[in-house]
Amino acid sequence: MSGSEEPSGIGGTGEPSGSGPEPESTSPPAPPSSPPPPAPPPPDVPPASPEPPSSAPETPPSPPEPPSSVPEAPPSPPEPPSSVPEAPPSPPEPPSSPPPQPPLPDSPPPVPPASEWLTYTLPEDEPEDAVPADPWRAAAAGLFNLSGLGLGYVLLQRWPQAALCWIATGWLLVAALPADPDGVPGGAVWAYGLVLVLAAAHGAWLARRTRLTLPWRSTVAAGLGLVLLAVPAGGAVGYEAAREEAYQQMLLDRLAKTDRLVTAASQRDGGFAEAKQDYERALKAYRALGDDHPGTRAAQRIPDRLDRYYDTVAAPYRQKQYCEALEPLRYLWKLPDTMGKQRLGSLADWPEEPLATSLYECGVTNLGADAVTEAKANGGALADLLKTFPDSAQAAKVGPAVSAEIANRSKALKGNDPCPASKELQAISQTMVDLPAGSPGDGLRTDAVDAVESGAYACGVDEFEDDKFGAAAETLNAFADKYEDNKNAKRARQIAIAAEIAEERPEAGRKLPPSRSPGGAKMPLEISNDAPTAVEFLYTGPVTGRITLAACGDCTEYSSESEAQGSACSNSSIAYPTDYLSLPAGNYHTLIKYADADAEDVTNEADGMSIDPGYTYTNCTYVVSESSYPGYPTLPDLLEPIEPIEPLEPRV
Repeated sequence: MSGSEEPSGIGGTGEPSGSGPEPESTSPPAPPSSPPPPAPPPPDVPPASPEPPSSAPETPPSPPEPPSSVPEAPPSPPEPPSSVPEAPPSPPEPPSSPPPQPPLPDSPPPVPPASEWLTYTLPEDEPEDAVPADPWRAAAAGLFNLSGLGLGYVLLQRWPQAALCWIATGWLLVAALPADPDGVPGGAVWAYGLVLVLAAAHGAWLARRTRLTLPWRSTVAAGLGLVLLAVPAGGAVGYEAAREEAYQQMLLDRLAKTDRLVTAASQRDGGFAEAKQDYERALKAYRALGDDHPGTRAAQRIPDRLDRYYDTVAAPYRQKQYCEALEPLRYLWKLPDTMGKQRLGSLADWPEEPLATSLYECGVTNLGADAVTEAKANGGALADLLKTFPDSAQAAKVGPAVSAEIANRSKALKGNDPCPASKELQAISQTMVDLPAGSPGDGLRTDAVDAVESGAYACGVDEFEDDKFGAAAETLNAFADKYEDNKNAKRARQIAIAAEIAEERPEAGRKLPPSRSPGGAKMPLEISNDAPTAVEFLYTGPVTGRITLAACGDCTEYSSESEAQGSACSNSSIAYPTDYLSLPAGNYHTLIKYADADAEDVTNEADGMSIDPGYTYTNCTYVVSESSYPGYPTLPDLLEPIEPIEPLEPRV
């Protein structure tokens, strides 16, 4: 306590005694918290005995204060001893640089209460450097900023910097949401990470000597900042989950789009040929999903989609449209060559049984159909079956099935309409040509050829009887030329001659020509050719046949029928091509056909003649110029040609 102690006196003048003058107080003025010195006693008062100790209780010593960064008041200088009891000394305070002393007041300050003697308040303009550095506080501010929420700046009350953190986080959210399968662009992530690192470093640097507006210790704040790092970590985990879901959904959408492509392809009107490209595109999409994105939900559904794909492509087989199912099944059967058996699993071998069944059913169903000769796909189904699946159960049924079909058609040849059966047998024979050598192909080919021969002859005869003379002549001539060794070849030529004559003279086709010559006498018939073109002489009656006369080199065409009748075959200097026939008596139908290419404009002549016993007959053929009918006069040109009329020009 500052001040001077008064001397005690004995008696008195009341003046102080002593050896020297009273020293002046040189102690600095006491701070406002120090008590004032006691007042001196009045003069002429006898010396007082020493005062007993005051009964007033002494102020108990204040408990020691925890160290604080707030500077304490400097200790007062020591005072000389006094009889007045002093308050116990204040506990030692941590050393610090003393703040500048306030100016000395003009009058002693009021005595504060005893409880406020040790209280000291820093001025409001205390400098920042007065806050001691605390690494935990810096770490807390950095961790708060590293969370991306800018809380470090908020606790430091640095609002512009906090706003920048919020803007950066909002920009990242805009760029990231909604979650995209490809995620946030790498540049945006790196830029945001750099912003967080800079914000954390800057916040930690600011918090070195700046208090946080938190009531907790800096260690607790640092722990809380570390806990808050779960916010960006949880956000990253949640975003990755959302991105993964978006990625999975993208693949599922791609799978659904491929499914729709398969469905659309199956509904095309052009069948598999038109839908094949779409099927191939869909298959490539399925393979890409399974190979490029293994483990995804879409990839796990690929086996089920392949099952549906096979069912869709092979739909004609399930509908028992076996011929339409051939190409789709061949396509599926060859898929392991491009897809690999490992991807297809059990589906790799599935098409074999359906394909063999379809080949057999299609081949047998269309056996003998017109399509067989036009498109090898149908007729060649059985050949394909025997070549591709020779050991299958379906291949073993080919021989019996074809033999039964040949037998059924052969029976139909004896009916009223053998021509359809004959055409079917020809188609079956053409099919058998494609069968591989060996059994059953060799035996089936022989059976088919024999059936075709019989069918061709039966059809020609039936056409003649149905007055289809032109078709009958063509069918029977083709039969006789192709099967010269057939027992019916000669008979087929006879009927064909009669059919050619009947085409020009229907009376010749009233009945089939006799197969054998009648007995009895035969009359000679001399036939000469006075035409510059070769001719054929066809006849049918009791006997049927034809002869061919060569062209007469020295002969010319006649200008009129009257001239021909007077001069034909009468020039002794010309050697007319001549042939002789011996014919039984009876009525005959004849046809003179001009056979040379130069005789395209010459009309054939059909006629009838009667052969009587005991006579000799001659016949001469000739050509009348500009006449369509040999033996008939040329018709004169009665009408003069009319010159064309020019069109009138339009008038304006």
